[in-house]
Amino acid sequence: MTTQLYLIRHGEAVANVEPIIGGMRGDAGLTDRGREQADLLEQRLRREKLRADQLYASTLPRAWETAGYVARALRLSVQPAEELHELRPGDADGMTVDQWRDRYGGVDPPPPRKDPFRPFSPGGESWAAFLVRAGAALITLLDRHPDETIVAVCHAGIVEASFYLAFGLGSTGNRVSFAALNTGITHWRHDREPGGRRDWTIVTFNDAGHLAAATTGTESPHDAVPTPASETRLM
Repeated sequence: MTTQLYLIRHGEAVANVEPIIGGMRGDAGLTDRGREQADLLEQRLRREKLRADQLYASTLPRAWETAGYVARALRLSVQPAEELHELRPGDADGMTVDQWRDRYGGVDPPPPRKDPFRPFSPGGESWAAFLVRAGAALITLLDRHPDETIVAVCHAGIVEASFYLAFGLGSTGNRVSFAALNTGITHWRHDREPGGRRDWTIVTFNDAGHLAAATTGTESPHDAVPTPASETRLM
């Protein structure tokens, strides 16, 4: 059984630019630039006539707003998926990055290679907990919709977690980051073999070609917050 999974990162968010820790409290949705990016994404999806069966989106405002553009292009209703949230920041939600550092002694981010089990702040997720939750969310979508095409509007962390899931990487090993672009499209083909084996094929990663000729650019001046960044980028 083959399922097509398209993961689309949201457009540039206010939380990316401020930068603000962007959980449900701190997420103020897209910037004007982010809306331009989402509009260009919508135009591209209309031109390419992507035929999808299911559309899901993280309920964080920056992803939910982006999903509205995608929904118009695909002519599908958006199904909310809280489990596709970015790493949940806990008490730091809504703080500036500097306030978070001052209050919780954080570095940018909590070093996953040194302590992947350390929460982002009290009440928040650790890198290890995030990978478990994100991986389970993706597997749930795949198992719920075999032989269908699924589009999920989400976050850089979810895109990154899909690689950890596909490659069987754990939270305590070497850290690999993938620098997902705003409105970039990552396309996986997932095959469920007899006996339960799962085969993953990466078809496209980080495809933001719809922004190539645009004045909006492909990336905001800051990394997503609170997406865990890497000290060494390998892709």
